[in-house]
Amino acid sequence: MHRIVNVVGVGGSSRPGSTAEQALRIVLDAAQRRGASVQLIAGPALAMPMYDPRQGTTTPQARRLLAAVSGADGLVLASPAYHGGISGLVKNALDHVEELREGPRPYFSERAVGCVAVANGWQGAASTLAALRDVTHALRGWPTPLGAAINTSTTRFSPAGDCKDDRVQAQLEEIAAQIVDFATRRVLAETPTESLR
Repeated sequence: MHRIVNVVGVGGSSRPGSTAEQALRIVLDAAQRRGASVQLIAGPALAMPMYDPRQGTTTPQARRLLAAVSGADGLVLASPAYHGGISGLVKNALDHVEELREGPRPYFSERAVGCVAVANGWQGAASTLAALRDVTHALRGWPTPLGAAINTSTTRFSPAGDCKDDRVQAQLEEIAAQIVDFATRRVLAETPTESLR
């Protein structure tokens, strides 16, 4: 029997329950239904000082983020579009991942990363999604084949966090499926044959 894969979601905004956080939660919930353990780092948990490579990571929030990312088998990144790109809050969190450069799996190495971008229009959503995928590549991760660009002018979420657009809901669930499938294959590939008997 292989171990349960661990999927970590990072993103949202400083506003708890933001649309980006709601989308992130949908992906994590779908991953959990597929048998993964999940962890969410969003909202206030992303509030940390600007990353300074001379000082490294010193705050509890930053240490928690790094511990979660280093222990993840798969990741989900979700950002609102801020002026056509990744929000400063999410980008700063991703900059802290520099501290994992010397780890056994540097940065996002050997992990599938689902990317979700949220904006009040297609242009901002598309450019932010592309930026998240570029950062994932730069951090040596493998973006899932499907990413989600969510236009909040046409897609709504309920106060409980349910997506009111079946097509977007299906996209978010497919991202979860791709992450869990890839992570499970990696775990199986790393498991000694005798332990599978």
